[in-house]
Amino acid sequence: MEFPSKLIENAVGELAKLPGIGRKTALRLTLHLLKAETEATSALAEALAKMRFEITYCQICHNISDTEECGICANTLRDHSTVCVVSDIRDVIAIENTGQYQGVYHVLGGVISPIEGIGPSDLHIDTLLTRIPDSEVKEIILAISPTMEGDTTAFFLSRKLREFPDVNISTIARGIPMGGELEYADEITLGRSIVERTRQVKQ
Repeated sequence: MEFPSKLIENAVGELAKLPGIGRKTALRLTLHLLKAETEATSALAEALAKMRFEITYCQICHNISDTEECGICANTLRDHSTVCVVSDIRDVIAIENTGQYQGVYHVLGGVISPIEGIGPSDLHIDTLLTRIPDSEVKEIILAISPTMEGDTTAFFLSRKLREFPDVNISTIARGIPMGGELEYADEITLGRSIVERTRQVKQ
């Protein structure tokens, strides 16, 4: 693909690095930005820069946040006795969009995957375990995608959480298909999975 300008070529090259964006789509977006008002392009560039360099993570649940404590953890109207454990920030967004859950979250930052070299120490598991004794937590919901890696992570967490006999452990109902990802589930199915979660029997 030939470009009339090196600047256009550079912009297309950077946009094409985004997931799901091919070079043709990147070129279309670049030309759109080129034709747009200068203020609009500047606003987009500024928003992206501020997002990248100023965003932080909640010190309690590891969700993305503008402050040290995210809006969900800081919300006194939420049920802080129920913690929904998810693997990724996108899962928080997916569950919140259902409108069915009023508890708080804990974001692991991934799942256990020996093939990719990701072990328990690479996830936010220790902060979950240290969070329980110092809070009012009564239930832990394991809302992790039902993949092989997700099930491995859930099993590992279940064993660790046995250290807290007063805390109930539940998993979301399997309205989510095996091998599926939470972020791609429709809101009705995901909401039903949260509402109809099943409690695990401690052994």
